[in-house]
Amino acid sequence: MDSTTGDPLLTLRQAVKSKTPITYLSNNEPTPTLLAASHISLGPSLSLPKSSATRYTKPGLSNPTSPADFYTLEAIYLAWLLRDAPVPKSGLAVGFVSVTERKSVVEWLEGKVADLERIRPLASDSTTPPGTPKHGGTAAAAPLSTPKHAAHAHALDATASPSKKRYVTDAQDTEVVKRIKQNEIELRDRNTVLRGVKPNNFTALHASFTEKLKKLKDAKPGGASAPAPSAGPPLQARKAKNMFPIIMISSSPTALITMYNVKRFLQEAVFEPSSTARERAAAAGNPRAEDLLHIDRRRDPPTASSASPSKLGTVQRYFVVDSTDALQKFGADAWERVVCVTTTGQAWQFRPYKWNEPRTLFHHVKGIYFTWANDPPNVKIKDWNVTELKIDPHRRHVDKSVVAHFWQLIDDWTLTNKPWLLKS
Repeated sequence: MDSTTGDPLLTLRQAVKSKTPITYLSNNEPTPTLLAASHISLGPSLSLPKSSATRYTKPGLSNPTSPADFYTLEAIYLAWLLRDAPVPKSGLAVGFVSVTERKSVVEWLEGKVADLERIRPLASDSTTPPGTPKHGGTAAAAPLSTPKHAAHAHALDATASPSKKRYVTDAQDTEVVKRIKQNEIELRDRNTVLRGVKPNNFTALHASFTEKLKKLKDAKPGGASAPAPSAGPPLQARKAKNMFPIIMISSSPTALITMYNVKRFLQEAVFEPSSTARERAAAAGNPRAEDLLHIDRRRDPPTASSASPSKLGTVQRYFVVDSTDALQKFGADAWERVVCVTTTGQAWQFRPYKWNEPRTLFHHVKGIYFTWANDPPNVKIKDWNVTELKIDPHRRHVDKSVVAHFWQLIDDWTLTNKPWLLKS
């Protein structure tokens, strides 16, 4: 079979587009595989060596200079032959067209794409064969440039020209813009409308209030000071007289002392089970317990030698709540008035409290743990700094001693930590 010369790339493209049968030759004899062939037959009278260099440059080369920088005819044909294969076959990947650019090569061979960027010009446009080093002169480089490159170079020359004219504003356009700006309406929202147009000077107002604050500050040390115990802070002497102490009890349904029976227990010294007190309240038309109760307790009980009504002692009022919602009714400083917190040993009770850690809480308030007399000690409250008070399940005559002990603990703690809450 005669071998004719021609451009391998265009010849292969023409054979693919015309669907000419492509066979393999080895020593001018047909061979079944491309790997064993030395030539590729692209027509009845045309065969080319499969190692012939084409004009398609390999990626990553800005200035190809040797035939090794161009794909061979075998590589280009193999890209079309394996166009539908997911990955290249083993042993054919090195030196051949990669999977990522195989699609563009196949589209060019089938005529779907007119040109590829990495295909060098034909020998008819340039006398320099593929792989020949380029000369340094501009005359030799000019035939290798494409129209795209020429247009880009022309654009660069235009932008780099030092004779670029300066933009001159049209006087008529300037007047039109001025009239548009005069008719503009500035949009305002609720933030911008509060900003004043002219600056305000508040120096005189600042100086007036500074002088008043200075006078108030100077008048505080010279004022009449009420006697206060040494254990309390300086602000204790200025507490209002109607700031009564507050006792917080647990809201747990398993607590021995609840809002149903706390008033009778602490005021009358009689313990009544919470369930019984709840049924009695429901029968009286009060199905729900109050969230705030007051207890009036007489301090300094009369002795046998002081039967005079004037020496019966003072009546101290306490408020009892079982939740932080009810505590908020007393204002922002309500926790300063809390003197006692009763607990059932359950840590979840303290989550909404100001101090939700038991050890910290019972450092600021007195802790009381009510339990049955026959119950074993609760190991949970061992390190909580609380006092355990036992209530007998059956003997009601011992309730008075338990309540008396409770009030003695409250008095001692309050006198030591918050004496301004107690009446003198």
